[in-house]
Amino acid sequence: MLDIELKKLPVPITYRNRIMLTGSCFTEHIGHALEELKFSVYQNPNGILFGPDSVCRSLNWYMENRELTEHDLFRLNEVWHSWMHHSRFSHVQKEKALASMNGARLQAHTFLKNADWLIITLGSSFSYRLTGDASRASEALHAGVANCHRAPASWFSKEMLDIQAMQEMLTATIQQLRQFNPALNIIFTVSPVRHIRDGVVENNRSKARLIEVIHQLTTSHSFIHYFPAYELVIDVLRDYRFYDIDMVHPNYAATEFVLEKFGTCCIEEESRQLMQEVKKIMIARRHKPFQPETMAHRKFLADQAEKTKTLMEKHPFLQLQDELDYFTDKN
Repeated sequence: MLDIELKKLPVPITYRNRIMLTGSCFTEHIGHALEELKFSVYQNPNGILFGPDSVCRSLNWYMENRELTEHDLFRLNEVWHSWMHHSRFSHVQKEKALASMNGARLQAHTFLKNADWLIITLGSSFSYRLTGDASRASEALHAGVANCHRAPASWFSKEMLDIQAMQEMLTATIQQLRQFNPALNIIFTVSPVRHIRDGVVENNRSKARLIEVIHQLTTSHSFIHYFPAYELVIDVLRDYRFYDIDMVHPNYAATEFVLEKFGTCCIEEESRQLMQEVKKIMIARRHKPFQPETMAHRKFLADQAEKTKTLMEKHPFLQLQDELDYFTDKN
């Protein structure tokens, strides 16, 4: 297995930090893992986003606290959608779709204002724009589309953004972010998920442009860092046994490998040790007994409740009340 040098953050992440994550589906692998271990995280307020244009536009919306209106929605196959949101925000009722999107936007505005870290995972340099029937476009769409919602391909044009254009849009957004939250630190990653529908050669060109832009940003700003998730999968693991059956998405083993490396170079030692204690509590909660009425299982629950209570008293910032209630109520 090829090894690469992993640079540790000069000031690593701790349990006391607030972490916002945005970007591609690989963002959610990191976010779910940190959330499971009781870090304070908020991830993908617009849902999954792949390109830097969509990421920048969404971050600008959070900072501006821009409220969406019915003019930002369109109706397709009896469902109301936003071109800037994942389909999990879509709904057959326009009002419910708007409420969901605006609720996430408001939460993102508040969280980002006080966040210590922003983790951005970029997936692709390709940008999609609406063409044709202008009546289907909202006034916010001229900068591009984040999610096509399975609309006809004829509705869109596609282009690969060049390095300069991506650097300019990311630089402008980063400057606004530091004005909005001067204490904010940023970690960029590039998703190891292959966008094979774009073509193998085109996917590699797309990823290469993202990597170049990010390294230009890390060179120019001391508060911006790069975590090599892409290189860990593509160059270190280098084996299709680390991919799902579609040969595109990294599988569980690959994701766990990357998350372990993320902890090593991005999270402080004390917090990593605490992560192991929290992980034991979470595993215990998922335990499914064959005979829940036995005294042995009741003792197990009582022991776990005591361990959880002790951990909370020692680390008051840990949000383990749900776990404590679970072990107590089940006993």
